Amino acid sequence: MAILNVTPDSFAEASNTVDPASAIDAALRMESDGADIIDIGGESTRPGATPVSAEQELARVLPVVRGLVGQLKIPIAVDTYKSLVARESVDAGAAVINDVSGFRYDPDLASSVAQSGVALVLMHSRGHSRDMYAQAVYDDVIEDVSRELEVSMKAAVDAGIAAERIIVDPGIGFAKRPSHSYGVLARLPELAAALNRPILVGPSRKSFLREAVGDRPALERDWGTAAAVAAAVLAGAHIVRVHAVAEMVQVVRVAEEIRRLQP
Repeated sequence: MAILNVTPDSFAEASNTVDPASAIDAALRMESDGADIIDIGGESTRPGATPVSAEQELARVLPVVRGLVGQLKIPIAVDTYKSLVARESVDAGAAVINDVSGFRYDPDLASSVAQSGVALVLMHSRGHSRDMYAQAVYDDVIEDVSRELEVSMKAAVDAGIAAERIIVDPGIGFAKRPSHSYGVLARLPELAAALNRPILVGPSRKSFLREAVGDRPALERDWGTAAAVAAAVLAGAHIVRVHAVAEMVQVVRVAEEIRRLQP
């Protein structure tokens, strides 16, 4: 899953894809580099980010989705927690809604996704971007994350979303200290066994990597990202969400070959 941020305040890349034409060109390059899904985000959800209105998010996202439909051969996901953005994006051609809130922010999102029939990513998080680290307290990170994702999954199924349409994301870096994020990666098979759904992992360029690689800026964390991506694939992740597509495709392909031969 290739990350395509159409925001002026992305933590992990230069903001050169806000213009729809530039974003469309970038998405086409990502597909050529080997991406299987393009994930378009119109609001930064990094810790401390300022929320934007649904109207502003739509103004950023919809021209890109519409411009890519018919050009891309791979599915388009939209990274949003707002029901209005989800509905309009699906109408424009998106095939996946990626919700960082796990249905905690917008009570209408579950029904919007249910009516649309598209695939759904439910990510684990706590709080909002400005206060999430205050809630990074766990008795057992895998048990707690699994239990809270089960709540999100139940809300989805109760709204009429088939379980087969759901992908779960443990939320690396969201309401998690570095030790929690590394713990999730180390114990990913336990999460997969507990939830019995495909797992998406998004470690790309995140701040938890600094615990191992030092205080490097986000754009210099691709080697650390590569290690986390390899670990995730070897642990059974079905999807990895990344910025540096061409490089991480190589990492994934090698890790897949290793995993294929594991006893």
